[in-house]
Amino acid sequence: MTVLLAGCGDLGTEAGLRFAAVGHRVVGWRRSPANLPPAIEGAAADLSAGNLPPIPAGTSAVVVAVAAQSPTENAYRAAYVDGLSHVLDAVLASEAGVGRVLFVSSTAVYGDAAGGWIDESTTPEPGGFSGRIMREAEELLFERLHGAGMTPIALRLGGIYGPGRTRLIDQVRSGTAVIPAEPRYTNRIHRDDAAAAIVQLCSMDAVPAPMYLGVDDDPAELGEVLTFLSVELGLPRPASSAGVDAQAGGDAVGSKAGGEPARGGNKRCCNALLRSTGFEFQYPSFREGYRDILAGVGVRHP
Repeated sequence: MTVLLAGCGDLGTEAGLRFAAVGHRVVGWRRSPANLPPAIEGAAADLSAGNLPPIPAGTSAVVVAVAAQSPTENAYRAAYVDGLSHVLDAVLASEAGVGRVLFVSSTAVYGDAAGGWIDESTTPEPGGFSGRIMREAEELLFERLHGAGMTPIALRLGGIYGPGRTRLIDQVRSGTAVIPAEPRYTNRIHRDDAAAAIVQLCSMDAVPAPMYLGVDDDPAELGEVLTFLSVELGLPRPASSAGVDAQAGGDAVGSKAGGEPARGGNKRCCNALLRSTGFEFQYPSFREGYRDILAGVGVRHP
């Protein structure tokens, strides 16, 4: 089986290594293919600009795992809508025999749910441009591949953390983390589990569903996560935004407490559909994941 990774950054590369480890041929498209590990055959490609290489013969799955160059609406549209559109052009023009096309999307398509539970049946109501553009890209995926004999899959990932993705750890260490005055649930997935989910959905025998929520088992309240990290690091518990707001005369209302973007919403995402495929998490909650990261940088559990 040949797998094409259209977009081969941190997540795509990890997925590629996992495909290769189980015997698949892996081809990776990215601007700087020379930086890819030997297990991935690199090919130069700028997805947002088009003019892509041909789809390799015998490709059975295409994974579109792109990342915006900056957190702006134009950059998001160039990466997720234009980039996906160009990949689909190449897929539909090819005779490579592609069976599945997986687009790495985001739980941002749901916006805020006031702390309630959501799953794949929940109607997307994005609250910001990132969610709106991701949803537009998903719709493009399903519209373009309808009737084409291929299975489109949207994998809606929560916040990815892992090696090199230590924003909350850094905020707790620097003393800038703030616990929200009101409970706010967050959804995350370790980079390695996100990559493993991509492999699962592209290679499992059963026909995948159109979309999956890629989140761990614990949609944890942000204050709980920050408190856990402070204990692991042996640091004081971060201040509550209630106290910060009081000191600021209330001007901090609407701020991005804890450093997580407000557009992430307050929701609890259910991963039951992903688990129903037989998928098992290496890091079922933030506790296992963050402890592994901290152990990697020489911080041990007290």
